[in-house]
Amino acid sequence: MNKLIEILNINLPIIQGGMGNISNAPLAAAVSNAGGLGTIGAGTMTPDEVEKIILETKQLTMKPFAVNVALSVSPYTKEILSLVIKHGVQAVSLSAGNPAPFIPKLKEHGVKVICVVASPKQAVKAETSGADVIVAEGYEAAGINSNLETTTFTLIPQIASRVSIPIAAAGGIGNGKGLAAAIALGASGVQMGTRLIATREAPFHEEYKNALLAADDGGTVIVGRSVGRVRRVLKTPYSDYLLQKEVNGITLEDFNSLTTEEHHRLGALHGKLDKGFINGGQISSIISDIPSVEDLFTSMMKDAKEELIRAGNLI
Repeated sequence: MNKLIEILNINLPIIQGGMGNISNAPLAAAVSNAGGLGTIGAGTMTPDEVEKIILETKQLTMKPFAVNVALSVSPYTKEILSLVIKHGVQAVSLSAGNPAPFIPKLKEHGVKVICVVASPKQAVKAETSGADVIVAEGYEAAGINSNLETTTFTLIPQIASRVSIPIAAAGGIGNGKGLAAAIALGASGVQMGTRLIATREAPFHEEYKNALLAADDGGTVIVGRSVGRVRRVLKTPYSDYLLQKEVNGITLEDFNSLTTEEHHRLGALHGKLDKGFINGGQISSIISDIPSVEDLFTSMMKDAKEELIRAGNLI
């Protein structure tokens, strides 16, 4: 039995990434209805905004879903975790900060805790603190990344050798081959963000989806490295603008003011690619269609099984 599936009470070993501030009920529900774990990313949204999405998601699916809280980003962590308990949300994903203080209360109320980590040390600490699942995110992933810049291919086996709870691999995964590779490396499943943006149910701007379809192997860039921030975004006029700002010299304060969640919404929801950014992982370069979530998952599971059989025959 796949422990990831068993613990999260889902049918397929696939978790949706948080997508803070552009999260929505239709996509989260579609992921859960297709057998995965849909996720609402709280980002910097107010408790009222998050509660509205939770209630809408519950209307669209009877299946388990999660809420992601980026601890160093959200100013409303305690309030949002209280909403999770109030509305019986089955799982919480904690990222970008120390999850230990929040885990006991969540587990007291039967909430499964997923911790997003970027190193074996973080994974061990999360397990020791009571996490049920580890999401190990490599440098290929979209959005805010660890300054360690460790790739998924090297991160997963390191963590798999150090913890006993199930691992979902994140970063650079968007098809059955990626799922098969993650399992071969020691994970029990995967977390995907970028690939799910390019689905029919994802209510993001067409310019965002078109940018994903057009991306090649150089289609994403890292912004913020010069000020100690690592964020992977799709290459757009706005990302070019940010990179030029860095070349000319920019303070952390100014960089943060140019990469607010409002700039994220301008790109992702309004398609203004000269005024806002759009997150995108390196998997963008192999996205070539916009299927339904269910069709994507069906093809992923079929291809993963075939790839693992093929690999076994080769060995």
